[in-house]
Amino acid sequence: MDKEVKKWYLYILRCGDGTLYTGITDDVERRLAAHRAGKGAKYTRGRGPLELVYQEELEDKSHALRRELEVKAMKRSEKLSLIDSKTPEDL
Repeated sequence: MDKEVKKWYLYILRCGDGTLYTGITDDVERRLAAHRAGKGAKYTRGRGPLELVYQEELEDKSHALRRELEVKAMKRSEKLSLIDSKTPEDL
């Protein structure tokens, strides 16, 4: 029996103050709900409303962590270009 490989996702949230938050998860909807309930990252608390503006599927946690570091190192303008490259159907 093959072990099912869990998919991981990089996601970007636009906070109510216009800032962007980047994170990873294996369940985007659950993580977004946690952020909105104030149980996500300390950074997003009190910065609502939070809007999911980008997500990218990665093959495993290791790849997700590496991609998160890449995206967090980007300039804001580069992140906005990344967000603009996705269509609404991708979210």
